[in-house]
Formats: sequence, structure tokens, C-alpha cells
Amino acid sequence: MNAQNIEQFKSEYSTEQLIEVYRQMLRFRRMSEKTAQMYQQGLIGGFCHLYTGQEAVLAGTFAECEKGDDHITSYRCHAHALACGVDEKEVLAELTGRATGISKGKGGSMHMFAPDKGYWGGHGIVGAQVPLGTGMAFYHKYMGNQNICVTSYGDGAANQGQIFEAMNMASLWGLPVLYVVENNVYGMGTAAKRVCAGELHQRGAAFGIEGEKVDGQDFFTVAEAVKRARKYILENKRPYIIEMDTYRYRGHSMSDPAKYRSKEEVQAVKENRDPLIRIYDCLVDERGVKESELKEIDNIVKANLKESVDFAVNSPLPDAAELMTDIMPK
Repeated sequence: MNAQNIEQFKSEYSTEQLIEVYRQMLRFRRMSEKTAQMYQQGLIGGFCHLYTGQEAVLAGTFAECEKGDDHITSYRCHAHALACGVDEKEVLAELTGRATGISKGKGGSMHMFAPDKGYWGGHGIVGAQVPLGTGMAFYHKYMGNQNICVTSYGDGAANQGQIFEAMNMASLWGLPVLYVVENNVYGMGTAAKRVCAGELHQRGAAFGIEGEKVDGQDFFTVAEAVKRARKYILENKRPYIIEMDTYRYRGHSMSDPAKYRSKEEVQAVKENRDPLIRIYDCLVDERGVKESELKEIDNIVKANLKESVDFAVNSPLPDAAELMTDIMPK
């Protein structure tokens, strides 16, 4: 989409709506920062994958989804839970393995679920959420409703065979699924360009699935693309692929020192493509919002996060009896 059309699309959002977008993106960012701190303090164990730097992808996607749409993603799932309406208290309680967590303290960082909010995980097996999301799209078609399933995966999962099997079925059956490829440049420690042939948004071409690549660091670009894609999916009864060109500031997980890239590379993205700075500048420079007002929003987000941390660390651990719940019977 050209710059002129993006500017026109911007006008569809009121200043109040954009302030709420900024607040949501701050929630994602501050949650990641606090999670890293708690992990280093030993309050969070196991694997832990942060979303820092990718906030515009989520904010833009959810801004143009509708009530009843389903969402499923991989193990980098804390921010997705917040976007679906899960409270910080429940997310942090889950991260610290407490009974008050969104998955009763048994899922931890990688397995967060809120079916009542249309959020289906949080999956640790690379790429496994894609056929599941495709199945959820089948549900929407079967029920004849006007909803879609947003199925997110990363460049590190893009070569998984099950993804192509899912796309084949989605195309054959005309399923309402939006495949969102969050290409954050590195799958663990390997650059995507070294292991992924061709363009990821074109991977569905063999199955007749259209796709596009957009700037995943810009809220408006993401939101406009998702709005168009959702309309296309429902009107044409066809799946669609959007590759989000994004970037993660931290390592693959908290145990990854990310020595495979330079500090200069990361800093360049922070200075030139940071999604929070972009929406901040839009509010201040184009909408006349005072910096003091945005600072106060940040203060409120941090205060709520502090309260949520206190709630989490003071919550009880799961009872031993929980070991035998939520599992398949013999």
C-alpha cells in the first residue's frame, strides 16, 4: 500500500483510539521487560520467549479483528494473552507457576490459554498451532458465521511440513483462516534467509493462496493489511497469508545471548523502526497529544504491572491434586 493510502487509512482512527493502541503496546512492552527482570531474579523458570520489539504486529492485528474471531500462536505468547483480554495478574501468575495463573500454573511461559476469550494458545511444538488454527477455521465455516481464525507462526516454523498440509486443506475447503507469519529475522540463532528459500508470504502459491509482506513495525500498515485480508477471506471464502517484517530485540529465549548478530544491528532497528516510537511520534506530532499525557499512561501501566507482580508472587502454588487434572484419561 502506498504512503498516500496509509495516510488516508490513519484518518479512520480517532485520537482516542490511537491512545488506546499506544496503551496496549506499552502493556506488551512493559510486560516483556518485567518478565525478563523476574526471570533473572529466579522467579520464573523453564523456557521463556519475549515479544519485545514486535508489538505493532499484535496491536495492528487485533485492531481490525472482530468479536468471535479466534487466535492461536506459538510459544512467544505472553503478549497475545494480554491482547485477547487476559489480565496481567493471570499472565504473571502463570509465568511464576501459581494456581491463580491463566493455566492454573501448569502451563508456564509457553502454554497460556483463554478459550472464553477466543485465545487457544500458546504451543511449544514448533508449527503445531497451524493445523489446529486451520481446524478452528473449519469450525467457523461449518457454523456459517462471519469469523476467522488468526493463526500465527514465525519464520523458524515456516519450513515445517504440517504447515503445508494445513494450507492445502485450507485452500481445498475454502477455510476462513488468516496465516500471520511473524518474520523476526532469526529462528533461534539462524537467520531466516539462510534456511528459507523464497518469500514466506508466497509459500501458499502452490495451493492457490494469496499473500503479501508488510512492515510489521508499523501499526497502521499492519492494521490496514489485516482489515483488507479479513474482508477478502470472508467475501471470497479463501485463506490468506500476511508476512510481518518484524524484529525481536531480545534473544530467541532468555537463555539465548544472541551473539549471532551485532549490537549495532539491534540498535539500528530500535532507533529507526521501533513500533512504540512510531505511534508515540504520530500522537505527539500529528494529533497534538502532550508528551506528559503519554508519560502518565506509561506510569499507570507500570503501576498496574507492579500490582500484578505482587499478586503473582504472593499467590499459592498449585495443589498436588492438580497433577491429575486436565489430562486425557486412559
